Amino acid sequence: MHIFISTGEVSGDLQGSLLVEALFRQAEALDIDLKITALGGDRMAKAGAMLLGNTTKIGSIGLIEALPFIIPTLRLQRRAKKYLQENPPDILILIDYVGPNLAIGEFIRRHLPQVPVIYYIAPQAWVWSFEGRCTQWLTKALEHSEAVARVTDRILAIFPEEARYFAEYGVDVKWVGHPLVGHMAKYPPKPIAREQLGLNPDQTIVTLLPASRRQELKYLLPVIVKAAQNIQQQIPGVKFLVPVALPQYRKTLEDAVNGAGLNAILIEDPQQVPLAIAAADLAITKSGTVNLEIALLNVPQVVLYKVHPFTYWLSHIVLKFSIPFMCPVNLMLMRAIVPELLQHEASADRITQESLAFFRNPERREQLLHDYAEMRAAMGDGSTCDVAAIDILNYSTAKI
Repeated sequence: MHIFISTGEVSGDLQGSLLVEALFRQAEALDIDLKITALGGDRMAKAGAMLLGNTTKIGSIGLIEALPFIIPTLRLQRRAKKYLQENPPDILILIDYVGPNLAIGEFIRRHLPQVPVIYYIAPQAWVWSFEGRCTQWLTKALEHSEAVARVTDRILAIFPEEARYFAEYGVDVKWVGHPLVGHMAKYPPKPIAREQLGLNPDQTIVTLLPASRRQELKYLLPVIVKAAQNIQQQIPGVKFLVPVALPQYRKTLEDAVNGAGLNAILIEDPQQVPLAIAAADLAITKSGTVNLEIALLNVPQVVLYKVHPFTYWLSHIVLKFSIPFMCPVNLMLMRAIVPELLQHEASADRITQESLAFFRNPERREQLLHDYAEMRAAMGDGSTCDVAAIDILNYSTAKI
């Protein structure tokens, strides 16, 4: 059996790697000889996929931010389409990565209509359409929904609201829970994480997660570093852990923390990033999948999101873009669980204020942990990847 998986960015590579591992595990149990080809990243390759192209370095959010990545993305698209036409898979799996993946789905529908397409972690059109938001974005949500329905045979949804939305839209959908529940369960609690990283068990530790995209280094790193300086002045002896999402970000991160005089350690081993989160008393973080990882490890967090000023002006001021939440922790239950600081709100002073509140207000911290538990209960029982893998293998077998 030949499966082709397409995803992008660092978070997609993580989700893809977990699915690849589960697919090989379940294929072995079912005595299926399996080959997986993918657009993804190093984690997926390590899990056993044959990588056709690396998409972890060409991701962005926003109009200006996307310009440098248009040509590399189109080149990978052409390579993928040529490969698919010459080596038709038994099934195509799309993971998030909305623009490029919908293009591949459309190509499959036109040129290889016999190949089933499953969307695992579908575009978040359901967020854009929440409670009848702005007309332009409702229209965009409907366009994406129609495109998903047109190219997809089945959706494996990870958010409850995602499943409800696409079911009402007439798409064959199954809610499988969130894959991070099982993945994060293997990481230890704070005392053991600190011991494994060689950290002082009694020291205040704040983990800084500024970027998995180049644009985030530009817009988030300066305010995060300034906020960390403020926190260091308020909490003497605090130590900062700074995971390096991609090797090419190392020097920028090192220069920033050293220039600010932070008591900080760079975490370069990707396998240690969850430990660096689990060891923390607080995380200051970009918005993204990592927010769920932080929540599942019961660490309070302050979430930031910033784009190019022109992108913000065009989308929010001109086109009136509006969604209820950006952070997936808040999207899970559709309510404010963790603080989100967007664009102009993501200032060093505001980050400092929100961060110190978690140290100075025990009731706020306790409420957050209670909300985390409720969120975790809505994310499934931790078997998501195996459930999804079995569904994919059974679907593909039935179609062969």
